[in-house]
This record gives sequence, C-alpha cells and structure tokens, in this order.
Amino acid sequence: MGKFIYHFSRIVFGGWWLYSGLMHFLVEDWQPLGQQQPAIDFTLALIASGLFTWIKVIEVVLGVTLLMNRWMPFSLIALTPINIVIIYWNFVLDFGTLEWIFGGLSIVFNIILMWAWRAYFWPLLVYKGEADYSLDPKYPG
Repeated sequence: MGKFIYHFSRIVFGGWWLYSGLMHFLVEDWQPLGQQQPAIDFTLALIASGLFTWIKVIEVVLGVTLLMNRWMPFSLIALTPINIVIIYWNFVLDFGTLEWIFGGLSIVFNIILMWAWRAYFWPLLVYKGEADYSLDPKYPG
C-alpha cells in the first residue's frame, strides 16, 4: 500500500508541477492571480520582475524529474522553497476553501514523497561535521 501511495503522490504532484509550469508558456495570461489583493499584488510583482518565468521553468524541470522518478532527493529539496511560497499564498495571501485544499495537498504530497527518501535527508542534519577540501568528487557515505 505504501508503494502505491508513494507513486500515486509522485505522479499527481509531478503532473501538477509540470502542468502549472507549462501553462505559463502555452497559454498567454493563464496564471490565476487570486481573489485577495495581497495575492494579486504578489503574483503581479513576480511576473513584472521576470522571476516568475524562472520559477515556471523550474516547475517544468522538477515536474519531469518527479514523473520520471529520477534525482528525487535533489528534486524534493529544490521544489521545497517554491512550495513553501505556494503554501503561504494559499493559506495567507489568498485564503479560501479551494486554496486550503491545494495548500493542504501540497503539504501532504511533500510529506509522503520526502518520507520515502528520508534516509538521504538525515545526513543533511549533521550539526558539526568535517569539510572535505579536496577536489575528489567522492560520496562521503
């Protein structure tokens, strides 16, 4: 059952990221701005700054890696900052039932996917380690 939940979450979440990223490039003015003024202002500022296009490129790349089930620890770490902003947008900037559902699903999918790869994340929590100053690209594990 755990394997099914993992792959279901990976496919839905990866498809969600891929769709969201691609629609920015395929359909002009597709991006929902939200209903609340803070959400609209925030989204328009991202678009005006040009950062929004970079975020959408990252969403496409990470959507593909999730769907392919490749580079998963890296992909999950890379999508976390974007996902934190999306969750904040859904719960704080543009609150409502649909937004809470999407924000909640983002949290659930992240937890499910990260839990499956948790062994790769524990080494990142080393409080005090030793740096390797050599040019040897060896894996420390």
